Amino acid sequence: MNLDFQTKSWLSELGLDGNLALYQLPAEELVAMALKNGEGCLTDSGALAIDTGKFTGRSPKDRFIVEDALTKDTVFWGEVNHKFEAAKFNLLLGKMLTHLKGKPFYLKKGYACAKVDYQLPINLISEKAYSSLFAHHLFLRYAQDPVPRYEQSDWTVIALPSFLADPKQDGTRSENFSILNFSRRMILIGGTGYTGEIKKGIFSVLNFLLPQYHEVLPMHCSANVGNSGDTAIFFGLSGTGKTTLSADPNRRLVGDDEHGWDAHSVFNFEGGCYAKVIDLSADKEPQIFGAIREFALLENVGFHPGSDQVNYSDSSKTENTRVAYPLDYITGALQPSIAEAPKNIFFLTCDAFGVLPPISLLDSNQAKFHFLTGYTAKVAGTETGVTEPQLTFSACFGKAFLPLHPLRYAELLAAKLKTSGAKVWLVNTGWTGGGYGSGTRMKLTHTRALISAALSGELEQVEFVKEKIFNLSIPLSAEGVSPEILNPRDNWKNKELYDLKAAELKSALDRNFKQYKDYVRN
Repeated sequence: MNLDFQTKSWLSELGLDGNLALYQLPAEELVAMALKNGEGCLTDSGALAIDTGKFTGRSPKDRFIVEDALTKDTVFWGEVNHKFEAAKFNLLLGKMLTHLKGKPFYLKKGYACAKVDYQLPINLISEKAYSSLFAHHLFLRYAQDPVPRYEQSDWTVIALPSFLADPKQDGTRSENFSILNFSRRMILIGGTGYTGEIKKGIFSVLNFLLPQYHEVLPMHCSANVGNSGDTAIFFGLSGTGKTTLSADPNRRLVGDDEHGWDAHSVFNFEGGCYAKVIDLSADKEPQIFGAIREFALLENVGFHPGSDQVNYSDSSKTENTRVAYPLDYITGALQPSIAEAPKNIFFLTCDAFGVLPPISLLDSNQAKFHFLTGYTAKVAGTETGVTEPQLTFSACFGKAFLPLHPLRYAELLAAKLKTSGAKVWLVNTGWTGGGYGSGTRMKLTHTRALISAALSGELEQVEFVKEKIFNLSIPLSAEGVSPEILNPRDNWKNKELYDLKAAELKSALDRNFKQYKDYVRN
């Protein structure tokens, strides 16, 4: 596609007018270029498989935000949001552009936010064809041809895995980095080929802009909608089942990871999905499995020996194996991906202690508590040195992507719950009958059955009981699920040990929540 005058002028200002700009290449050409460049190989499904190199996940400690007049008093600085000097940013940008000068690069233009009121135009400059393919799938695409010209309101992402920073000179922590500059509307990513840095960079931008300027709640959640138009959203950290549970053949997918909630609707930020594929199978997750076809992008997967057939149980490179594909690869996905305000909200937690019920109904204060807590647990094998369950708290189920104070998002959620009347459910997708190593993992069939019962209104017709430690409301019956599973204590042989472990988790939750307790009392 030919470059328009505005885009040419913009590239000239960046000093890239002498480069070959591979602009808006379609998926088939990007796959062909990736194969030609030795970036990956084709699998038996027709998907492109690539390795992202040293980094197979995000590097939160190497994520920075430029401190300036726009961010100084608005960003919640601390362990998540690290300050970066504007002057250092400008110097680093210059070094990256010099590194790229004279070389061909890929330029992909798209936007975020399916609802036009909040549309965020994005330009990705990348040195890898697979990065551009990722953007092709994950960015929303313009319907018109040619696409809109470059404007001053556009956001620019520059992703150069081969560029390594000099921490002493550049002000970074290490050779890799991801730096957001809200005043210049730019994101610089270097030293890492992990595509999730692109996706989560844009998500962080929206987490800054939407609450402040539009009173829209940005959410780290998946969403789907039933035949009657009832919307459900699923909050959860990695590994809790967010993508799996929203991919329901009986409901239409809105999106698998990032959404906004305004006064009347829930809308997808993205045009595609970025799903984990570790231990993927056609039986357990048919929609995701079926989406891995021609032009899909697989990351860091292994193969069965001597074949082009992916071995989804192979975690030798990482547990975080991924696939990116456009939303329309999911049969029946909602297009455009805009739905009504939710009627049901599910907080997903992988409880490795095995003490939380498989489903419980939360009141308004409990909803605030669990939203701000964002509890899940890391288990042995997921990280080096982890030999027993480790508590993880991620405010709003997305602490790593929140430029503002978590209370800003919690206040928005509370207001929207009040006006919408949505029911909020806590769902344990972790262990039951004992903790990790002694109990069993919650069956996906049970979780699906309970969520279906909540969505259909079946659970509104049954009796609930309050359990004593967490004060959670538990249904006494649900079709397809044994009663003893519904109350976790009943499913433990050693009741005293259950009480001990449940009290241990409750104490940890309360300690973590002290920083927010005054808010809940209001």
